Amino acid sequence: MTALTAALALIPLAVNGDLPGNEIQSPMAIVILGGLLTSTLLNIFVIPVVYFRLNRKEIKEEEKR
Repeated sequence: MTALTAALALIPLAVNGDLPGNEIQSPMAIVILGGLLTSTLLNIFVIPVVYFRLNRKEIKEEEKR
């Protein structure tokens, strides 16, 4: 929810890069948006898979009980 709010706030800044005074702010907003997107995707998809693979033995032992 926090990442979504930050991304929505940065979209106008990233899109209006051709306006005077936004030469530095627009690329920075794009980089921050990319970081928010990748970190969100990592937290949703990659981290649970890694957690499941690392704890596979413990899960199998619990299922046997």
